[in-house]
Amino acid sequence: MRTEQELARLCTAGDREAQGELYVQYASRLYALCYRYVADREEAQDLMHDAMIKAMDSFRSFSYSGEGSLYAWLRRLTVNVVIDHLRHVSRLRLVPLDQTMEPDSQEADDDAADNIPAQAMIDMVASLPSVKRMVFNMYCIDGFSHKDIAAAIGITEKGSASILAKARAQLRNAVNDYLKRTRQ
Repeated sequence: MRTEQELARLCTAGDREAQGELYVQYASRLYALCYRYVADREEAQDLMHDAMIKAMDSFRSFSYSGEGSLYAWLRRLTVNVVIDHLRHVSRLRLVPLDQTMEPDSQEADDDAADNIPAQAMIDMVASLPSVKRMVFNMYCIDGFSHKDIAAAIGITEKGSASILAKARAQLRNAVNDYLKRTRQ
């Protein structure tokens, strides 16, 4: 297996074998990232393929800056492909913030919440409305700042922070409901 730096250099040169190796090495992680945003397996698969194609066409813009920089670049490129897709299919319809107010939620017991199976948590995030899911994923999982989120999806930084707070409140309610159903 090639190093990340060598893989990037060969992909930049258009080496088909290296491109195949890149695909094998990163496709599953990029698919999981896409799935977190769209919550549909076929759509996530299509988006992952679109991102890989875009990466192959964009390698000249990649600059190796140390171990992990290739995946970081691929992840950012993939998130941008997903955001563009969601904008294109009009699933990022933003409504005024005062129309998205969530009821107050009670805090879940942190220790009990730690015992919730990972798949149940993934399903809870997937059940968020598309804008809340996107902001939650971008901020909490992918490490984007509110400034970056605002620029990417066309809202204000305060809007991003507000949507994130509402997503967290909705997830807190989902955790509480799960804990009540399973009596944990």
